[in-house]
Amino acid sequence: MTLVFIAPDKLSVSKTNMRYGRKAPDVSDILPTVRKRGIIQTLLVRPNCEEGHFEIVAGARRFHAARLVAQETGEAEPLPCRVLSETDDAAAIEASMIENLARLDADEVTQWETFTRLVKEGSEVDDIAATFGLPDLTIRRILALGNLLPRIRGLYRAEKIDRTTVRHLTLASKSQQKAWLALHDDPDSYVSTGHQLKAWLLGGQSVPARFALFNLEEFMGATVADLFGDDRYFADADAFWTAQNAAIGSAREAYLDQGWSDVVIVPPSDHFHAWEYEKAAKRKGGRVYVDVRATGEVSFHEGYVTRKEARKAERGEAPGGGKVQRPELTSTLQTYVDLHRHAAVRAALLGHPGIALRLMAAHAIVGSPLWSVRPEPQSTRSDEVRESIELSRGEALFDERRRAVLDLLGFSPEEPTVTGGNGDAAWEVRDSQQGLAGVFLRLIALPDPVLMDVIAVVMGETLAAGSAAVEAVGTEIGIDMAAWWQADEALFSLLRDRELLGHMVAEVAGETVATANRKEKAKTLKQIIADHLAGADGRTKVERWVPRWMAFPPSAYTDRGGVGTVAAHGKVVAARDIMATTADAGEEPFAQAA
Repeated sequence: MTLVFIAPDKLSVSKTNMRYGRKAPDVSDILPTVRKRGIIQTLLVRPNCEEGHFEIVAGARRFHAARLVAQETGEAEPLPCRVLSETDDAAAIEASMIENLARLDADEVTQWETFTRLVKEGSEVDDIAATFGLPDLTIRRILALGNLLPRIRGLYRAEKIDRTTVRHLTLASKSQQKAWLALHDDPDSYVSTGHQLKAWLLGGQSVPARFALFNLEEFMGATVADLFGDDRYFADADAFWTAQNAAIGSAREAYLDQGWSDVVIVPPSDHFHAWEYEKAAKRKGGRVYVDVRATGEVSFHEGYVTRKEARKAERGEAPGGGKVQRPELTSTLQTYVDLHRHAAVRAALLGHPGIALRLMAAHAIVGSPLWSVRPEPQSTRSDEVRESIELSRGEALFDERRRAVLDLLGFSPEEPTVTGGNGDAAWEVRDSQQGLAGVFLRLIALPDPVLMDVIAVVMGETLAAGSAAVEAVGTEIGIDMAAWWQADEALFSLLRDRELLGHMVAEVAGETVATANRKEKAKTLKQIIADHLAGADGRTKVERWVPRWMAFPPSAYTDRGGVGTVAAHGKVVAARDIMATTADAGEEPFAQAA
């Protein structure tokens, strides 16, 4: 690659450039610099078919800014250019994308279309992912969006359909896309959008592949991948139910072979309500209830009888009439035995803290009638925020460890959480799979370091986001957020406060730049911050920047308050002050009690 200076009249924007064929781009942010200092960053060009002429692969905005300055001054200075080979279209497109994405974002649809052009030029998904530092899944999502019909892309670009709708349309075949457009264009027809669109595309019912009880590899029907979700879906609901009902029938026969008195199929029109039944062992006539939901999900509830049958059993009546054999212990005597054994065990646990710790972990994982443990839902209404968290380094690492712990405990690595004791219903599911005792015995067999790994995952799942506990732990560990986070599109889309942005500009660019731009629009201020973080357009690159309220410990930019992390940190500081005061007074109540 060589460096040359080329006259502007010998340059034109290449077809491989992301900004080819569009109206002249907005260069207001770089125009003052170009007027004062000229073009500093080189343009990326390659020879075209006309002798002595070159086409711009990357740097179209600088080229347009230079032309405007030339019109103002009447002098057109040669522009610094790096010359590429004229043969490799794919390399040229990649160069254009890298250059442009690091500077001023092209509109979202243009990015989709440009990635798709890369594939058409022969690039593989793995190569594109490596070039741009993005996960394979992200590239596949972009390619699916770029392959939508041009009219659909145009509707999204014009903001006539929303993000949820355009993402669900990636599930559609070309004929389905055309049918959907016909409905969209007909003012007298109803067109499905948003989350309702998925059901329309899948024939009225969207059944996730994870609900299948049968072997998906042997299933003859089709499934459709949802690149923006966590699952595949059955394209034909009737074919799914044919296979699912056959699997339910096989499961029923297997239960009967195991000696269960009966297996009751609860159809989608009904529901299995745990409060209408009581637990009963197999030898006491307990049944298996198979709860089939209209969504395709099937739950197996082992060892239940109706409350009416349970009352009859307490009175000594057999389910079919007559008398049953009287138990050896009366209910009061059984209570006497249970409470004395309970008192002895919990007193003995005081001398075995390692066992107590494992039992506590088992309760958090499986739950019990006395424990209610709920994982942090990480809920948000924003797709951008959700995607930012999903792609973060912290979430990827935690998910890897969670899967390892699930496998260690004998649960499926595909389960969403390790902690399952969020109420009676979830406890029954985990209890039917393995039971509190089973998990406890697995934990007993683990060495202490491995147990600590399990507890760390359990605690991480049940740590409430935005709580003082997060502040206390983050400060105690000394977390450096720059090692876990960097500014992304989601952050900039959420920043709207000009005063706040002004403080951030001062932080990354200095007070002089902040003062000079204090009257600029929020968009310009965000671009200045982004340029400094990327080291773009001649800006000094700022490494490892973290907003004040995201750091440990956090602080605010203004005196207006309302920063949740700062308020939570205040609680931690207050707690430390109380501890210090207690220590100064010589109060050690636990030590005295011991």
